[in-house]
Amino acid sequence: MDFGKVIDLLSGFFEQEKLPFAVIGAFGLHAYGLTRATTDVDFVTDSSARSQLVSFLEANGYETLYSSEGYSNHLHPDPAFGRVDLVYVSGETGRRLFDGASVRSLVPGRRVPVPRPEHLAAMKIYAIKNDPERRHQELADIRFLLGLPDVDRIEIRGYFQSSGLGELYDDLEKAF
Repeated sequence: MDFGKVIDLLSGFFEQEKLPFAVIGAFGLHAYGLTRATTDVDFVTDSSARSQLVSFLEANGYETLYSSEGYSNHLHPDPAFGRVDLVYVSGETGRRLFDGASVRSLVPGRRVPVPRPEHLAAMKIYAIKNDPERRHQELADIRFLLGLPDVDRIEIRGYFQSSGLGELYDDLEKAF
């Protein structure tokens, strides 16, 4: 997969349409110093962009594998374009996420918005809640985020608690 090409394609769309967006997932973590293998690129955008974005991806050769109000994933037959996963947010959640994002370098010559570490952690907590099989990898990523300088652990703890997963946070804190 040519990650730069995919990031250019999607960020170009978001910028042209004046839609808020940020890179999340493995590339979001990479922006903070954690590099791990990945086979896709993940973005978050406003939920109002979903139908327009799905149409754009399909017009560019992507097949929509799944689409719901909060999430969609897409696969291109050309391995250079690979898989794109999208998370859709709205309201206060979206405002806080996009307002808090900072522009960072991800791949050479490409700078894109990335959410705060606390917001990346919140999305990973939500992923654990919705798919407990993801627990091991997501907790490893959250452990990394908790170790970043100046990260707001109280905020992250609140996301665990509001998701009914407070005991997982307590286990992570013991590791520190």
